Amino acid sequence: MKIRIALLFVLLFVAGATVGAGHLFAGVFALALGVSALGLGQPMNRLCLNTLTNLAPDIYGALDVVSRELVGIIPSIARDARVDRIAKGVTFRSPITPVNGTINTTTPVMAFPAEADQTIGQATLTLSNYQDCGFSWDGESEFYIETGPGFTSTLQDQFSQCFRTLVNNMESSIASSIALAASRAYGTAGTNPFPTGAAGANGDLSGIANARRILDDNGAPGGQTPGMRSLAINTMAGANLRSMLQLTRANEAATDEVLRRGTLLNIHGIDIKESAGIQPIAAVGTAASATTNAAGYAVGATVITLAAVGTGTILAGDIITFARDTTDKTHQYVVAVGCAAVSGGVITLAAPGLKQAITAATAAITVLGQASLWTPNVLYTRNACLLATRLQKVPSQGDLAIDRMVVTDPISGISFEIAAYPGYRMITYKVLFAWGFSVIKPEHTALLLG
Repeated sequence: MKIRIALLFVLLFVAGATVGAGHLFAGVFALALGVSALGLGQPMNRLCLNTLTNLAPDIYGALDVVSRELVGIIPSIARDARVDRIAKGVTFRSPITPVNGTINTTTPVMAFPAEADQTIGQATLTLSNYQDCGFSWDGESEFYIETGPGFTSTLQDQFSQCFRTLVNNMESSIASSIALAASRAYGTAGTNPFPTGAAGANGDLSGIANARRILDDNGAPGGQTPGMRSLAINTMAGANLRSMLQLTRANEAATDEVLRRGTLLNIHGIDIKESAGIQPIAAVGTAASATTNAAGYAVGATVITLAAVGTGTILAGDIITFARDTTDKTHQYVVAVGCAAVSGGVITLAAPGLKQAITAATAAITVLGQASLWTPNVLYTRNACLLATRLQKVPSQGDLAIDRMVVTDPISGISFEIAAYPGYRMITYKVLFAWGFSVIKPEHTALLLG
C-alpha cells in the first residue's frame, strides 16, 4: 500500500509538471491512468472533473462564426422538455384528434344519447440522429502549425467548421421535412415569389398573403399572435424582398430596418426568416396523363385512387392540382405518400386533404415544377413541428474521453458536447449531439413556391 501511495505522489508530480508545461490533457490523462492502474479510484474518465477550461475561449470564439450562419427555422420550432428526455430508439407519441363534423339536433328524451366513437390518431417522433463531427492532432503537426499561423487560431477554425456542419445539416433536414409534409402550396414553381415592378414601383407581397390564407383556411392558430407564424425563405427570395421600395422607404415601412440593416420585417402577421437550409430542388414525379378514378371524393379526403391510365410516377413531396378543382385555383396539394406507377396507383394527400370535392368523374392530375428548378419556401406555426435535442449519453462508468464540456449555440439554441479522446501521441476532438424532428400538424404548414 505504501508503494502504491508513493507511486501516486510521483504521478501527481508528473501530472503537475505536464500541466505547467501547458498540456492539460496529457497531464490529466497520465494522472487518471495511474490512479486507475493502482486501483485507488474510479476509472480515468470519472476522475476528470475539469471541463475543457483551457479550450473554452477557442470553442466560444468558434461559436461567434457559427452565429452568423443563416439558421432561421430551428429557433422558431416548438421544443418540449419531455421529448428531450426520450431514449435512443424510443418513439414519442403525440395524440391527434380528428375533426368532429357531427352536429346534432337536441331532442329531449329519457334515454341518454350516445355519441359515435372517434379514432384518435397520433404523430410520432424518434430521436434517430446521433451525430458528431471531429478532427485529430498529433504532436508534430501541432508543433509545425505553431510556427506558422498558430495552433490556437487553427483549432478555433476547426471547431467553427464542426458547429457549422452540424447545424446546417440539421437546418436542411428540417426544412426538407416541413416541405414534404406541408398541407398545400401557393405560387408558381420556378418563379420569383416576390416580383418587383419597374423602377419606382412597389413589389408584390400577395404571395405571403395567399400563403397565410392556407393556414387561415386550415384553422391554424397564431393569426394575431406575434411570433407564432414564420416563413422561412432562401437568400434569393430575401434579396427580392429587400429590393421592394415599399419596404425600404422608411416613411412607407414605418422603419428603416430593411434599408439600413437589411432586417426582414413581420409581414401580414408572419415573421420572415432566411435559411441556408432551403435550396432549389428538381426531383419531382414524372407523371403524364394521370387522372383520378371516377369514384368521386369528398372534402377532407386524403387517399385518392388513380385510374388505370397515364405513365410515370408521383412522388412524396410533389405538388399536384386536379383539373376539376374549378372553384379555387390556389388548391395546390402536397403529396404525403406517392406511387411508383400512376396507372391504377394510390396517393395520399397531406392533411387536411381536399378543400373542394371531386365529383364522380375522372379528374386530370398535373404535377407542378416538372420543367423547372423550384424552391419550397416553408410557412409554419410554432406548434406545427416538434424538435427534440439532447446530449448523447455516456455510460455511468464513463468512456475513454479525458475531458468534456457542453456549449450552447446562442443562435440555434442547440447544445453540443465537446469531448477529447487521447490516442498514442495524438488526440481527437469530437463535437456530438442527438436530435429528432417531426411535423406533428401538417395542417399548420404550407409552401410558398419560388
